[in-house]
Amino acid sequence: MKLRPDWVSGFVDGEGSFYVGINRHSTLKTGYQVLPEFRVVQHKRDIQVLYGLKRFFGCGVVRVNHDDRMEYRVRSIEHLKNIIIPFFNKHPLITKKKIDFIRFSKVINIMSQGEHLTQKGLKKIIKIVELMNRQERKIKIFKP
Repeated sequence: MKLRPDWVSGFVDGEGSFYVGINRHSTLKTGYQVLPEFRVVQHKRDIQVLYGLKRFFGCGVVRVNHDDRMEYRVRSIEHLKNIIIPFFNKHPLITKKKIDFIRFSKVINIMSQGEHLTQKGLKKIIKIVELMNRQERKIKIFKP
């Protein structure tokens, strides 16, 4: 399967997501772990598309998502910063997902500078994440 950049951008616009999880993690300095990920989920019958994306980007994994769904996922900060983000900057999304991508890019930039390892940086990330993925959600952090 040979994928073209514009096809990939359009497919991700419909089927992909840019997500940042924030999980309590008592052994970390801030008490929280920031987990960004780029993900595309498909039914297992279309797994070849996910492997095509993995080959196209040259990074990430294809794994079970839930039940009969599979996912292509990239979590590495280096891969997100150096491969995924530059690709979508060059081949922009056109739906509202573009806003999540811009916010996601800001989080990756903050993390690349190591700011997520401070309370101030964590709070900055939380403000961005609370506005992502078509919902406003409140993330409460407690002092560790």
